[in-house]
Amino acid sequence: MKNSDFNQRRLQATPRGVGVMCDFYAQQADNATLTDVEGAEYIDFAAGIAVLNTGHRHAKVVEAIEKQLAHFTHTAYQIVPYESYVGLAEKINELTPIQEETKTAFFTTGAEAVENAIKIARCHTGRPGVIAFGGAFHGRTYMTMALTGKVKPYKTGFGPFPGSVFHAAYPSDARGISVQESIRSLESLFQCDIDPQQVAAIIFEPVQGEGGFNVAPAEFVSALRAICDQHGIVLIADEVQSGFARTGKMFAMQHYVHQADLMTMAKSLAGGMPLSAVAGKAAIMDSPLPGGLGGTYAGNPLSIAAAHAVIDVINEEQLCERAVHLGGKLRAVLEEAQEVCPALAYVRGVGSMMAAEFSDPASGKPSAAAAQAVQKHALAQGLLLLTCGQHGNIIRFLYPLTIPEAQFDKALAIVKNALESVS
Repeated sequence: MKNSDFNQRRLQATPRGVGVMCDFYAQQADNATLTDVEGAEYIDFAAGIAVLNTGHRHAKVVEAIEKQLAHFTHTAYQIVPYESYVGLAEKINELTPIQEETKTAFFTTGAEAVENAIKIARCHTGRPGVIAFGGAFHGRTYMTMALTGKVKPYKTGFGPFPGSVFHAAYPSDARGISVQESIRSLESLFQCDIDPQQVAAIIFEPVQGEGGFNVAPAEFVSALRAICDQHGIVLIADEVQSGFARTGKMFAMQHYVHQADLMTMAKSLAGGMPLSAVAGKAAIMDSPLPGGLGGTYAGNPLSIAAAHAVIDVINEEQLCERAVHLGGKLRAVLEEAQEVCPALAYVRGVGSMMAAEFSDPASGKPSAAAAQAVQKHALAQGLLLLTCGQHGNIIRFLYPLTIPEAQFDKALAIVKNALESVS
């Protein structure tokens, strides 16, 4: 069968609402290499949208899943528990950058983790309100759509959304939003829309994912912590995309002095297996009654086994340090390319969570066309890149942190060539 044959079947069998970027179909994947059904190979700088920090089919992750398969695949942890769930919770509690006693609960998707974090915060405070930020992405369920700060395509045609959700401005040099302006927008919500004593939680991404890899300034995180402390609000850090070595530390919140009360995580937690988590201060996590948290597949034993292996691989292969190394090489290529690619307006990120933002050199307006041209040129040379941002004018780089050095250098050459092609 050819890619075109599968594509015709897809168009007939699946709805258009499930958007698909590539017109080729995966047959095999190993570390940072994808092979399609026709034998063409691609260097994967998408990694399943930041899911594969340890690469496709890491040997230790595969071994852990196979070992668990020999015992059982499902009992529902809430019915018949298993030690591996408890052991993983202990590991996450130790790794999470929260100084107080910490507890962790597991779920299946990032959106589930966010929804449960909101549930826990509301239960703990007895308040309804939640504040998120413009440009945020927190998921596609109704509560997480309400939290997400981008309309098209995530919210278009799906309203109305849950109430008591408000948005403030997220700091961004590219959009001219200072930390002071962001905090003023938050204080304006308290004056115009909701009493801070009615706010259960403020949720933010330390590094925005879909929003364009905007890195939260330290001053911003400090201000959020002070506001939450002043008004008894739960501060939630959404680390679904930024967690597990991507930014050069296990969690992006480790780059800051101040800490969150709750943290959500998913994506690279289990190396491609569906698993998410909420970790946080024990006094807050214990607020819901028994049965208030969970899910049929929450903490699936195969995913739990994979996550144990992922954490071991991150430590053994020093992937936090490797994220810094690879990200430094990428940043150098991007910044050098700015001299020959006027459309490349901003290069930003931390560790290996890097992004390139494009704008029209004449008008200064966001240029999705330039980002798409770079993406298309790279794909023609066998490199898979993702776009993001409210205007679709940003390319994000999400390669496996285990990518071989020679293959990474080859990919950087393609990136450089693609940027020069739109100069």
